[in-house]
Amino acid sequence: MLVVTAERILMAVILIVEDNVFIREVAEMMIQGWGHRTLSASDGEEALSLLRSPQHIDALFTDIYLKTAVLGGCELAHRAIELRPKLRVLYTTGNFVTDKMKAQFVEGTHFLCKPYTQHQLQDSVEKSLAA
Repeated sequence: MLVVTAERILMAVILIVEDNVFIREVAEMMIQGWGHRTLSASDGEEALSLLRSPQHIDALFTDIYLKTAVLGGCELAHRAIELRPKLRVLYTTGNFVTDKMKAQFVEGTHFLCKPYTQHQLQDSVEKSLAA
């Protein structure tokens, strides 16, 4: 359940989709440290399984380029919005993102370039949740 206070948004459930286990675990620790719950998936197919479940999820934080997956982050986000229209989306990647790629982003979403600092991630997560 998403709880909004005057100072910030607390207790959101954020699904992190990242194929690099180290990056995924660090993002989970940081996001949990700010009072949110996290779910994690290493690829788009695993993420879709969680999104199809009755599990409450407020936001999707996904890498755009998932190396081992058939389903990339942009397509995952579109499928996720079909399943959960109110889901907030935050994209990330360490690769170059073209205007053509940005045109594939779900409308109203946010983007965070890797590598990111803890402050940049927190700011991006909070902006995504507040949108």
